[in-house]
Amino acid sequence: MIAMQWIYLDNNATTRPAAEVVAAMAEVHEQLWANPSSVHRFGQAVRQRLELARASVASLIGCKPRQIIFTSGGTEANNLALHGVLGRVKPQAAGGPGAALVTTTIEHSAVREPGDALEAAGVVVERVPVGRSGVVEASAVVEAARRQVEAGRAVLVSIQWANNETGAIQPVAAIGEQLQALREELGKQAGGRGGGLVFHVDATQAVGKIPVAVDAVHADLLTLAGHKFHGPKGVGALYVRRRVRLQVLQRGGPQEGERRGGTENTAGVVGLGVAANLARVFMADTDRVAELRALRDRFESAIRTAVPNVLVNAGEAGVERLWNTSNLAFPGLEAEAVLLGLSERGICASAGAACSSGSLEPSPVLLAMGVPEPAAHGSVRFSISRETTADEIEQAVNVLPEVVGRLGRTLPVSV
Repeated sequence: MIAMQWIYLDNNATTRPAAEVVAAMAEVHEQLWANPSSVHRFGQAVRQRLELARASVASLIGCKPRQIIFTSGGTEANNLALHGVLGRVKPQAAGGPGAALVTTTIEHSAVREPGDALEAAGVVVERVPVGRSGVVEASAVVEAARRQVEAGRAVLVSIQWANNETGAIQPVAAIGEQLQALREELGKQAGGRGGGLVFHVDATQAVGKIPVAVDAVHADLLTLAGHKFHGPKGVGALYVRRRVRLQVLQRGGPQEGERRGGTENTAGVVGLGVAANLARVFMADTDRVAELRALRDRFESAIRTAVPNVLVNAGEAGVERLWNTSNLAFPGLEAEAVLLGLSERGICASAGAACSSGSLEPSPVLLAMGVPEPAAHGSVRFSISRETTADEIEQAVNVLPEVVGRLGRTLPVSV
């Protein structure tokens, strides 16, 4: 079977591991395969490489290496953040203060589903809505946090930095600054509860694409995943500020400062460290980032010209988006049909989150934004990477209108 030459425009689902990442991981598998917890010199040589990778990841987000916990990916890191903070709080039904999660209606399922589980266990969950822009109001998040703190509950605020489906960048800096002010205000009151307010940022889609600094947004916890920025799958990290205490979810050893037991995925961690170094170099090249943003904009402009009634979700003027993401709605069509037509022509895209592929239901994120259901059903996400070429975009611009036009003539959705 002859392999098809793919035009890969699904980089928010995963990115191709960089050649340097693959080489570093191969070296670990071939030469540095000892257990990093072993006390012999071989094991300690591996430990040194693991800690160098930890320092690289810490440098990428502006924290100290000891504040990084390596995980199996973004999903585990998000679960550790939510369950780790809120699981420590004694429920009100058992005589404790109770806990609350303040989040939004557009979070990734790796936050949404743990939130649902916590809610079923008695945690109060307040989901702040967003408007058609797909961006939450910072003041609405902070006021929700204030309500929950004043009700006597320990509060975790969990907000994504950039939406995985639309690319819309949330005002995490403003939220963090206002939460810090609220924390200080509450701390000055008699019996102040400022210490019970924790801010988690799911930066899975942001890290490696745009500059991320934990102190700049006053984050107490921050999630990242290597495979979103040309690192390996199966490895991620959770940043934890020193004052934050977590309930340990995975026991079985003293690894990761006794916060996440189990032998480390050494090859994955080393690959993540290399990817972090490459991401810093990429983001420093502002001209290249601008070129890629212009490539995305050219793609959207060409499709808008060629396809009547196409909509760009979160494409309103003034909405800041990741440079790599376009979410296009083709009202009256099914996204799955569009994706199949594109795939037959060698183009990869997706209908929302890759974790939800196979579902015929419209994206909960788009519905929460107020996108009409016919448009949500026909929405397709295109996401480029730093490897995407102008020629690939040109081919996609030629193919997509043909696929949409053919479907419009043969397979319109009844609305």
